[in-house]
Amino acid sequence: TFLAIDFGICEEDGKIIPKLIEVQGFPSLYNYQFVLYEKFKKHFPFLENLTPFINDISSEEYLKIIEEAICNHLPKENVILLEIEPEKQNTKIDFYYCQRDIGIKIVCVTELTKVGNQLFYKNDKGIDIQVKRIYNRVIFDELELRKDLKLNFSFSDDLDVEWAGHPNWFFRISKFILPILKGKYFIETTLLSDLKEIPNDLENYVLKPLFSFSGTGVIFHVKKEDIEAVVEKDLYILQKKVNYIPIVQSPDGKVKAEVRVLCVWNKNDDAPTLLCNLVRLSRGEMIGVKFNKDKDWVGGT
Repeated sequence: TFLAIDFGICEEDGKIIPKLIEVQGFPSLYNYQFVLYEKFKKHFPFLENLTPFINDISSEEYLKIIEEAICNHLPKENVILLEIEPEKQNTKIDFYYCQRDIGIKIVCVTELTKVGNQLFYKNDKGIDIQVKRIYNRVIFDELELRKDLKLNFSFSDDLDVEWAGHPNWFFRISKFILPILKGKYFIETTLLSDLKEIPNDLENYVLKPLFSFSGTGVIFHVKKEDIEAVVEKDLYILQKKVNYIPIVQSPDGKVKAEVRVLCVWNKNDDAPTLLCNLVRLSRGEMIGVKFNKDKDWVGGT
């Protein structure tokens, strides 16, 4: 249902070129981006003529498209946003805006109960409400690590529920597809299990797990021993490094940038619908919060 496509703004042969860094079949900050744009317009009126939205859609149309993708015209009380301890997640601000603007309940995976093949959650009055559609925000890498969680169901169960962001979509549209994408805007990427020999110039490569999140498990300075130590080689990729060019001017120097394009892909559509973009700024070795601590003019916008 959801698609986030990341392009690094890079330099190649002296020219600026976008390079596909990653593609994710998983929700990003759809609701937060809507609110952020409204805040920008309120505090900086001169930005009224600019828009993050693609295809000339308005703010109202954007929110309507997101609501339809999440709820699929079902009653709001039967649709939930599902996450692991949502109040502790870095992306919780997006959850809260989703609850406010879409009108669905935020539910932790441990709060669901299973009766037959149906799932239920308790509303604010303590009444059991059937879950008919799940807006899935659960990262399975994190779920696998949280052995302390007691779930009353399994994601692999045959459940009477619709998914806004099916778990299979998360695995299929991921770094898993990068090795098969070829062209000037794609990066040389090899599934570790298909690697015939370890390159001698490993300083020009980065080692990444297929299904991790927020840079978890990524080895930026790869050594031969790192590759040899990987047991499940079909779950890692070796990717050629690209040269992010500092291109955004800040008060004290230039900053590297990555453009994320947000899409939805509804069931009956032949292709995804491009909705908006956000820009992620970085002074660190990689893009993301954990690589830019104690730095300014970084983050998402």
